[in-house]
Amino acid sequence: MFGFLRRFFAHDLAMDLGTANTLLSSAREDLLVNEPSVVALDAASGAVLAVGAQAKAYLGRTPQKIRAVRPMKDGVIADFDVTREMIAYFVSKAIGRSRLFRPSMVISIPSGITQVEKKAVIDAALLAGAGEVRLVEEPMAAALGADLPVQEAVASMVLDIGGGTSEVAVISLSAMSVTRSLRIAGDVMNDAVRRYMRDVFGIVIGENSAERLKIELGTAVPVDDGRTAEVMGKDAVLGTPKTVSVSEAHVREALRDPLQAIAGAVLRALEMTPPELAADIYERGMLLAGGGGLLRGLDQYLAAAAHIPVRMDDDPLTTVLRGSARAMRDKRTYEDLFIN
Repeated sequence: MFGFLRRFFAHDLAMDLGTANTLLSSAREDLLVNEPSVVALDAASGAVLAVGAQAKAYLGRTPQKIRAVRPMKDGVIADFDVTREMIAYFVSKAIGRSRLFRPSMVISIPSGITQVEKKAVIDAALLAGAGEVRLVEEPMAAALGADLPVQEAVASMVLDIGGGTSEVAVISLSAMSVTRSLRIAGDVMNDAVRRYMRDVFGIVIGENSAERLKIELGTAVPVDDGRTAEVMGKDAVLGTPKTVSVSEAHVREALRDPLQAIAGAVLRALEMTPPELAADIYERGMLLAGGGGLLRGLDQYLAAAAHIPVRMDDDPLTTVLRGSARAMRDKRTYEDLFIN
């Protein structure tokens, strides 16, 4: 009877706990939460004032009594207590505060994190209200979400670019034969844009402004569409308000170093791949997933750098989440994919 009640009333959840955004879905892949991984705190008491999109709007705009923080850094927990509060908020938003059973959760994590960092994710989720927590590595979840044959004796190559990490993996027979985890991704791209604006234009801009520039004008390959944007910030020397006009060529130059680093990680993964698996990759190509993969022309850039076909997933923002939900839905079939 207890098992029947649990199956009927329980709310099993899949979570993509990201540096930039956190997504939750049901096991049926219904998207329940898609919010920035940001928390606004009372600077004096530490009380949570806002979470998600509302808290992100505070970044760079808060008075001294309010502190807007991102508790995830480089794909791992940087502030345990704030992360626990954030997870609890998102879980409550997804399934409500009144529930009969604690939800089981499958959470995707970067492949390069330590055992201590894995334990921190599990503990944070349990303290936030989860009844059981399973972990799956992000490249494996991305491959599963894109319907790649992860359990077959054929190589599938995945590049997942999130906010904090870029994960490259070659997958075959339910295991990752080769992995490269690089803590260079969307956040580093934003920082590169901010640094370029300061060094070249002498203007200081905020994190949100840099992200908007990257999204609106960012390209990995030359695009002659004449796009420009007016950017407002603070003069780096005088401290007075300043406005400059920026083109897509400027943003592409700002992103050059992070993109070269990501391409280098792909090339190193290919160098480490056994010949039989490499042959599959050169025939079948690489899947590009994650929010960072939405940068215009990135698939073309990587294809030219690695000399392999590169295709973008249909919905790269939710690829990892869909794979986590699929693993949650059929735990027995994908038992070998869980790492705890």
